[in-house]
Amino acid sequence: MMYVSPIIVGVAYCLLMSLIKEPHRRRFNAIMLAGAGAAYLSGGGVGPWELPFTALMAYIAYRGLESWTFIGIGWLLHTAWDVVHLLKGRPILPFAHTSSMGCAICDPVIALWCFRGGPSLIELLRRWPGPGRSADHDHASVPS
Repeated sequence: MMYVSPIIVGVAYCLLMSLIKEPHRRRFNAIMLAGAGAAYLSGGGVGPWELPFTALMAYIAYRGLESWTFIGIGWLLHTAWDVVHLLKGRPILPFAHTSSMGCAICDPVIALWCFRGGPSLIELLRRWPGPGRSADHDHASVPS
């Protein structure tokens, strides 16, 4: 469950973000990325290296205001930073020893969603062909 829960959290994040309409969804995710970039700043345990990483993430988040690709890159950078903290630093949540590992599993899920353009998962689920429905079934069509 230690490996599955972070994946569920990543999917839940993408589902919740799907409630926000574009272009606000992309911009809000850029802000979230900037916040994630500063997550270890007040005690991550890798000393002054926290500062250039936070500055890099701020730049990537700024570029992400107009680009899902930059947001995805930022989440992958954060994944790498999580691994650094797992191996050499302190966990992202001081009370949860494996939290950096969980974050390193969760972040690529979010990155993949971002590389797909941050689509509304809710809309994708609505259009997903369920039992008894074909993929080309159109609810709005009226037989002639």
